[in-house]
Amino acid sequence: MLVRPTVPELLKESKKNRYSLVIATAKRARQIAKGSKPMTNDDDTSPITLAADEIGEGKVKVLDEKEWEEVEESKKDIEENENN
Repeated sequence: MLVRPTVPELLKESKKNRYSLVIATAKRARQIAKGSKPMTNDDDTSPITLAADEIGEGKVKVLDEKEWEEVEESKKDIEENENN
């Protein structure tokens, strides 16, 4: 099975390391396989291909640890403001 876009193609666009990219693709593919609606218009039925397409199209962002912590902190701030 050949997945397009390939890992090297995604690496050029995402500016992330190979490990982060592969882990993010696998996590998104599991979500799709469990019933999450794909965010791409691709007709392919392979969850891996759909996940790679979503990342390649910029519909799924791959975050590093620092970026993830910033997102989590922002979510906490929003929740605190909503509760006040």
